[in-house]
Amino acid sequence: MAGGWAMLPILICSAVALAIVLERCWTLRRKSVLPPGLGEEVRNWARSGQLDPNHLTTLANGSPLGELLASALAVRNRPRELIKERIEDTGRHVVHRMERYLNTLGTIALIGPLLGLLGTVIGLIRMFMEVLHGGVGDPMKMAGGIGEALICTATGLIVAIPAYVLHRYFRSKVAGYCVAMEKQATELLDELTVNQPTPAPRTRAPRAAAATESSAS
Repeated sequence: MAGGWAMLPILICSAVALAIVLERCWTLRRKSVLPPGLGEEVRNWARSGQLDPNHLTTLANGSPLGELLASALAVRNRPRELIKERIEDTGRHVVHRMERYLNTLGTIALIGPLLGLLGTVIGLIRMFMEVLHGGVGDPMKMAGGIGEALICTATGLIVAIPAYVLHRYFRSKVAGYCVAMEKQATELLDELTVNQPTPAPRTRAPRAAAATESSAS
């Protein structure tokens, strides 16, 4: 109340930032993104060859890493380049979902101090307009008005600083997950393609070879 109406958007931003932080902390838990032992288990499935569509659907819905590995298993009989392309396409969607709401959190970290500064400037303008019309009056009252105006700036910084720190933290966390998921996907890709038979070189038909020799003679 002391900060004026400009405190309302700051408080709304703080509530939104708190909701995003709690949601991302729950969603980006390591065991939910990278279940322990899942990569080795999936590679064992690939070796056994006992994979059905329902199995792959369950794997894809279990975790972001499972979705990435399931996309490779879905095209496991294709050439290596096609499997790699499928992994890259799926990886972009997975990373996009892991970074959900982080742009909003970064925006709150950016506009928090600006909203605080706006409230302070508006409060100072109102106070000086009152001085212009009514005189200086009590200096203690003016000092109190300046202190009330600065409440907006302090509140904006209190909201923005943790939002910025947590935004950078979640970004680095997602980047670390991406590296670990890329490693697991590469190991599965090697498992799927290392034993693929190489195509035999094409040989000319006997009649074509005989015709070539006769024309040369």
